[in-house]
Amino acid sequence: MDFALTEQQELIRKEAAALARGFSLDYWLEKDRKAEYPWEFVKAFAAGGWLGMIVPEEYGGSGLGVTEASILLHEICAAGAGTSGASPIHFYMFPPLPLIKHGSADLKGRYLRRIATGEIVLSFGVTEPNAGSDTSRVETRAELHGDRYVIQGRKVWNTNAQEATHIVLLARTAPRDPAAPFRGLTLFFADFDRSKITVREIEKLGRAAVDSNEIFIDGLEVPAGNVVGEPGSGFYHLLDSLNPERIFTAIEAVGIGRAALDRAVQYAKERIVFDRPIGRNQAVAHPLAQAWARLEAAEAICWKAAWLYDRGRPCGAEANTAKLVAADAGFEACDVAVQTLGGYGYAREFYVERLWREVRLYKIAPISQQMVLNYLSERVLGLPRSY
Repeated sequence: MDFALTEQQELIRKEAAALARGFSLDYWLEKDRKAEYPWEFVKAFAAGGWLGMIVPEEYGGSGLGVTEASILLHEICAAGAGTSGASPIHFYMFPPLPLIKHGSADLKGRYLRRIATGEIVLSFGVTEPNAGSDTSRVETRAELHGDRYVIQGRKVWNTNAQEATHIVLLARTAPRDPAAPFRGLTLFFADFDRSKITVREIEKLGRAAVDSNEIFIDGLEVPAGNVVGEPGSGFYHLLDSLNPERIFTAIEAVGIGRAALDRAVQYAKERIVFDRPIGRNQAVAHPLAQAWARLEAAEAICWKAAWLYDRGRPCGAEANTAKLVAADAGFEACDVAVQTLGGYGYAREFYVERLWREVRLYKIAPISQQMVLNYLSERVLGLPRSY
């Protein structure tokens, strides 16, 4: 495994960083204050062709891998955009993966080009209020009537539902069988028909610029041709996107931590108290150094996980580990940054408090730290299942 970036990857890093840094920290401060979707940012990345990074070339994309997408997302976060900037771009990287891998030629032909150009805005409908981490308990139902499915149910924590044109939606098409609980779940690529979907926004701690929602689905009709892959196998098709999503959120957490750490280090060099910069004090310097070391370690496992995924190798342990350690490292770096700035760290105009609020999400989503540890205990260490 070679940690050196290829010439193409280095170009991606430099160009993505330059584009992301063209949007100032004041831009993100204002988006957070007003809870406004960052359309200018998204359109700039669409114009540069970045949204089609993982879309195959025959459908108008770049046909690149999780490693390249991770480089892009890291640079967005390291520029200070936080989850406010990463999430809208993130949703062009992982929700399309089941469609790319399992969709019919017709389905891919109808949608992938529009995803690559940014014409389509995706939401992702899996989590439910009564199911949580146990996806086998999904209650949303889809019944086949002729050549169309009719869907009833509700989902929660849907990102982009205020803006979405389409939704990747998991629903039950057969009753739950305790002997095979993940069978009978079907994945749909559906129009976000607002006459059949009611959206209720959830007020939350951070990322005000990008909405999170509960949605209520009442009679949504989806053509049978919009089933992704095989009916009844939707959960297994989703697995192709779960490891990349964990890698993406992990590298985003690293980038957010780096953005906060950079500001804290600069402040520690410039802030004079008792006639000397506060960074001379080990009580300030050592937490910053520790945060840097943990970000470095987290980033390394992110690249390993991405490298394995892009080569078709098993990466569940690495992807989950990346998410675990990066969520902790990113939050610690932001927390240290707030502490280093003291009272100013608590003030919005110094920017790090937004990063602190936003990075906290990654200890919860897309999978909690506790569920990651359950996975590692059972799948890696071979310990008895605890739930």
